[in-house]
Amino acid sequence: MKKVVLLPLFVCLFFLASCVSKKEILYLNDLKANGNTNFKWSDVKIQPNDILNVKVTTDDLELAIPYNLSSGQQQNVQGTQLLLQGYLVSNDGKINIPVLGEVEVIGLTHAEVEAKIQNELKEKQLLKNPIVVCRIINAKVTILGEVRSPGTYTFYENNLTVLQALGLAGDLNINGVRKKIKIIRIENDQQIVGEIDLTQKDWMNSPFYFIKPNDVIVVDPNTAKIKSAGIIGSPGALLGTISVILSSFLIIRSL
Repeated sequence: MKKVVLLPLFVCLFFLASCVSKKEILYLNDLKANGNTNFKWSDVKIQPNDILNVKVTTDDLELAIPYNLSSGQQQNVQGTQLLLQGYLVSNDGKINIPVLGEVEVIGLTHAEVEAKIQNELKEKQLLKNPIVVCRIINAKVTILGEVRSPGTYTFYENNLTVLQALGLAGDLNINGVRKKIKIIRIENDQQIVGEIDLTQKDWMNSPFYFIKPNDVIVVDPNTAKIKSAGIIGSPGALLGTISVILSSFLIIRSL
């Protein structure tokens, strides 16, 4: 009979041990009002398979038309059509611009690509006073795990933070582990795996503060979520099962 009495107590202790503290749920616990955190803006660098939109203009717009994949008459181009009108960066890091020819862009920022194309147009005396605008149009981040809307999201910002990226996915679920957010990144022909703790502010000074194109963010489920994925799907169902077992045991003993 003592075992029957003690069993509910053990169940209660089990659920108390499974409870999550407030510090594990709240973001940036150590961030104080009016506190300053130093960080540096991060420029996105061109990688193979990026698609670049390069727009060349000059004083005489007619002279610039041959250097652009799309005609000057097309406006508000979106989606697949925009991608088809971009320059795909080859595996050796080059794009092929009409008239100008191949330009190596791998490892360069937007501003550096713009300056390089402008200089080559001037040096080859192809255009006078050219203006070049370059943007990556297929930058994307994949967010998986305990978020409201997992998936792959396209972004156009030069500096997208981890919090902004998670906002695209609708924020973390209550069961997401905030202390171990994994970020998988390909950089310099290597796959890098970083880990940040969203409950502290230290990650703001890490190289993973800003998202890079093709990053993958993984949010692991907490212990309670993992346990609920077992044979008994929820704490309520577990309590119900235990109640039935105890009731059946007491009925059998009373017979």
